Amino acid sequence: MDGFIEGPNGEMDWLMTTDEEVWKEEFEMLDHIDTLILGRKMYSGYAQYWMSVLNKPNDPLPENGSFASKYHIAYAAFADKTPHFVLSKTLDKVAWKNTQIIRQVDEIRELKKKRGKDIYAVGGATLVSSLMNLGLIDELQLRVNPIILGRGKALFKDLKQRHSLKLVAAKSLRSGMVNLIYVTQPMNVSAQM
Repeated sequence: MDGFIEGPNGEMDWLMTTDEEVWKEEFEMLDHIDTLILGRKMYSGYAQYWMSVLNKPNDPLPENGSFASKYHIAYAAFADKTPHFVLSKTLDKVAWKNTQIIRQVDEIRELKKKRGKDIYAVGGATLVSSLMNLGLIDELQLRVNPIILGRGKALFKDLKQRHSLKLVAAKSLRSGMVNLIYVTQPMNVSAQM
């Protein structure tokens, strides 16, 4: 709830869920997606996690020793067939067959010009801020989880300007989570004064 996407030691356990309603929302969004973009830091853990679910669905999950739900397995199958682009100036190779490295944010601008479904910027925070700073995010779909981390990594920590958001949808889930969808646009501060 407080805008942090990781705890102070990189913990992301707050977002792991097997809640059917949350996964239903996720898959409804994924119906409109045909490309995934990740930052370098997020990619390594993401690829390792989802490849492990895909390749060993009956083994305990790396983060907590529980077993993959049918939703984890379905997402891993979606991710396995969906092109991924990792924005990185330092990454030399990727392990997942459907993944390409892109070096410049402007390559994402070119991806947006291609015909197809929506592009989903999975994360992390540096990637999201970079894309917002360049006006490359048209819509934010935020899930507010009823947990306060207190400190850690903020989602919008590297924004260089204000952005105006227009709420286009809000849905409260039984778990207490709220899905918020905003259309984004840079805010001209001098015009507001």
